[in-house]
Parts: sequence; structure tokens; C-alpha cells
Amino acid sequence: MQIIRIQKVIADTGFCSRRKAEELVLQRRVKVNGHPARIGQKIDPVRDLITIDGEKIIYNRKKQHVYLMMNKPRGYITSMSDDRGRRCVTQLLPQTDVRVFPIGRLDLNTEGLLLFTSDGNFANDMMHPSRAVTKTYRVTVRPDITDEQAVKLSEGVMIDGRKTAPAEVRVLDKQPNRVVMELVIREGRNRQVRKMCEAVGLEVARLKRTSVGPIKLGMLKPGTCRELKAEELKALRAAVKKPERK
Repeated sequence: MQIIRIQKVIADTGFCSRRKAEELVLQRRVKVNGHPARIGQKIDPVRDLITIDGEKIIYNRKKQHVYLMMNKPRGYITSMSDDRGRRCVTQLLPQTDVRVFPIGRLDLNTEGLLLFTSDGNFANDMMHPSRAVTKTYRVTVRPDITDEQAVKLSEGVMIDGRKTAPAEVRVLDKQPNRVVMELVIREGRNRQVRKMCEAVGLEVARLKRTSVGPIKLGMLKPGTCRELKAEELKALRAAVKKPERK
């Protein structure tokens, strides 16, 4: 018998990340043996019946997980499906034997590196702010950037009522009414880079994620995917900041 917390079981099945699993439990969309699940509830994933929105979830602890990287083009939303008929990144994924989901999000008009996996625990490590995995963006802004604006971005700005963590800012190219800069952050808040730029008076004309931790987008063509190499996966795991023991 193996007793595991419900959100970890869901993540281990590859249905979604652990954080998303907690949201599903709070929304009462998860049931165990026909009864609504509770956050932290411990179950036997082999013997207990787990359903999400009525769909039975199969737990297989020996399952081989999948890890993919995509160069997301603009015009696609980071979602498994969309009831408004918009194009989803899942339409660009290759066929796999297991269900994969995106690690984090890139908004409709943001392009670049997007990771996918069936490993909920890995996804949680990549997304959790305490793990401090860096995300690097190439940002084209208008009209120009002053030293004061760059300093504010690097020190952190208030967005959605909370200050962002310190970031790294480097100007790559300056032209009349147009600046290209590199921005490195260690969080993954909703539309964070765009909101940070707006907070200091900059208009984002183009936004592209170029790396996650040590993994770079490289020459991967827009709209295409490939599996992460063993050494890339190892490097990503090594980039995760381990929580301090109390």
C-alpha cells in the first residue's frame, strides 16, 4: 500500500502540475471514491478511485515521463483547449503516448521557449518562485529607455499590488524610438514582463522568451518541438534551488 497526498498523485499521473492540481481540488472538481477531495488528503492511488470532472485518472508509478521544448509562435494561447476557438499550443505538439501539459504560460502575443512535460513534480519545481529558475526574455520596447527606468526594472516594480523580485536588465540595441533589451526574471507571474515594462512607462512591441534556466531556444524553428536531451534535463534539475531545511 502506498499513501500519497492527492495533489501529488494527480501531478504524478501527468494530468497537470501540482499547483494546478491544488486549484482543481479547491474548485471541488476532484473526487476520491465519489467524494470531493481535500487539499493534503492522503489516498492510496492504486486502490482509490480518483476522478477529475468525472474523468477517471490512472496512476502508474512506472510510467516514463516526457519532456519537450517548443518555439511558441505568436497567435497561439498556452492552453490545452479553448471554447472560443482560438489556436492553442497543443495543436503544435507531436503525438505522445502520455498526456503532456505546458510548464507555465506565454500569452497570445509572446513567442519563444515553452516547456512541456507529463511530470507534475518537475513542472512544480520549474514554476515555483522559491526554486528561482531564471527566465530570459528579449524585449523590444518603445520609445526609449532611460537609466532610471532600467534601474527601476532591475530593483523591482509594483504590479498587481505586489513588488516584483530583482531582475537583470541589459540593453542590447538602441535605435530611434526603439530599444531591444534582455530581461532576466526569477518569477512567473501573469504577463509579468509586459506589466513590468508598462509600470515604468514602456510600450512592449515584441516579446520573446529565449531561455529557461540553462536551456536556450537556439535555432528551433517557430511552431516546432523537440524532446529535451538527457544533459539538458539534468541541467534544468540542477538549476532548481533546493528548499532550505528547517
